Amino acid sequence: MRFSLSLIAACAALAQAGVFTQQTYNDISISGGVAGNAQNEALAVFSALDTNDLANVDEDDLDFLNSVNQICNDAEDEAFNPAIDAASGDAADALQRGKIKNKVLKLTASVLKLQAQVAQGQDVQDKLTEETTKLNKNIQQDEDEAGNESTALSFDATTD
Repeated sequence: MRFSLSLIAACAALAQAGVFTQQTYNDISISGGVAGNAQNEALAVFSALDTNDLANVDEDDLDFLNSVNQICNDAEDEAFNPAIDAASGDAADALQRGKIKNKVLKLTASVLKLQAQVAQGQDVQDKLTEETTKLNKNIQQDEDEAGNESTALSFDATTD
């Protein structure tokens, strides 16, 4: 009986373990290519997450989502903004589209984290509403530029 209980406990621990692993910004970035599909590209980055069972999202996965938000924000401030300021014309426009796609990734991570927190009983609905509004705005900006070149920038950062 002891072996059976131990086995069950081990399987339960595995089932609750986080689904994400440490990633570099460059590995998860969706900024390159063309604009217009950032929402689906961002959701693909987080496809391992069971969005039908957000009440049981592991704390490690919440930390991962938070970390994605942070490194995308850092990439925006430290890579995209200076590059856009230094560029002009078509190059600046393509960088701006890359920045918008980066924002979609960042805000998708935030919204997923907040949705999980709401499902787990945390009082973050106001923040979820705020972040969802920002996400929808950036998705619309990306869709408005559909088919136009989008520039990715390399950035040295890693998720927690």
